Amino acid sequence: MSVRGIRGAITVDQNDEKQILDATVELLNTIVAKNAIVPDDICSMMITVTADLDATFPAKAIRVMTGWELVPLMCALEVPVKGSLERCIRFMLHVNTSKTQAEIHHVYLRGAQVLRPDLTKA
Repeated sequence: MSVRGIRGAITVDQNDEKQILDATVELLNTIVAKNAIVPDDICSMMITVTADLDATFPAKAIRVMTGWELVPLMCALEVPVKGSLERCIRFMLHVNTSKTQAEIHHVYLRGAQVLRPDLTKA
């Protein structure tokens, strides 16, 4: 078994608590489904947001999900590069898995699809 990174990102339309929380759950549920993982598989999870998203912590949505209460989560600000994608939430899950790097499904939703089309798998 190895520790693998699973990347993901999603955008929201507004700096709104409900939109941020809903998008966080959507992205996490999609990553979990595409990679057939459960919370016990997760070593830790890093969540970043762009500086224009300060209405809430995305981790707030994950903490109330059944089974995710003990998963170590860390929120941080994304590097504020001029001209970069706005209103974006990014994930890096560190997962215990027997899958190879090629078997990992990275997930980019909504406007975030432009970030890494080379990693996005159908």
